[in-house]
Amino acid sequence: MGKIIALANQKGGVGKTTTSMNLAASLATLEKKVLLVDADPQANASSGLGVDVSEIECSIYECIIDHADPRDALYTTDIEGLDIIPSHIDLVGAEIEMLNLPNREKVLSQILAPLKNEYDYILIDCSPSLGLITVNALTAADSVIIPVQCEYFALEGISKLLNTIKIIKSKLNPSLEIEGFLLTMYDSRLRLANQIYDEVKKHFQELVFNTVIQRNVKLSEAPSHGLPVILYDTDSTGAKNHLALAKEIIEKDK
Repeated sequence: MGKIIALANQKGGVGKTTTSMNLAASLATLEKKVLLVDADPQANASSGLGVDVSEIECSIYECIIDHADPRDALYTTDIEGLDIIPSHIDLVGAEIEMLNLPNREKVLSQILAPLKNEYDYILIDCSPSLGLITVNALTAADSVIIPVQCEYFALEGISKLLNTIKIIKSKLNPSLEIEGFLLTMYDSRLRLANQIYDEVKKHFQELVFNTVIQRNVKLSEAPSHGLPVILYDTDSTGAKNHLALAKEIIEKDK
């Protein structure tokens, strides 16, 4: 039975999509069967893994709104063992269209149910909002990774996200757990980055991953080539960080 992990933070620019793509690629490199579900209308995770978003016939949008078979929306990537259900800009309107659906918070859960046995991990890249699609992702997930940027205001908004998680846990998905807080864009030379790290560690203790994602040029360049960083530059800090994160998650699940 696969594990579904959502990556969520309503604050934009915290490295959520970068982490989703590269964690998925790293887990596949470690011989896990992985599916990445791009639930962000910007579709950056899709294009970052080499999917031509303008060419796709069936995306997560069609699965949600037209009840398309999720298997028709599966695309393979350059990494063996990693598939993706891409997103589309149409997803922007899906939240309004979903308002009349019965059990509207559980649509994604129903879409992913038949695929759960076919993958070791299903990762959901959420959009930077706490809208209905993110609620769907958290309702479908077993756990959530919360990326936190090592910058001023990093902790702002986390209480709102934690409150949303608490509500979803009490009303929609009692088994939802926090997989961990992941510190991203870390630069050890900056005093501020170290202060944020200490603060997050103090607040959330063992819920913080040991792995930290450092600022890394190769990590920023890789998506423009439609590649995860592990294929773009295996020896880069970004590739090593995400591989370490993947190992930490696998270790935790043993």
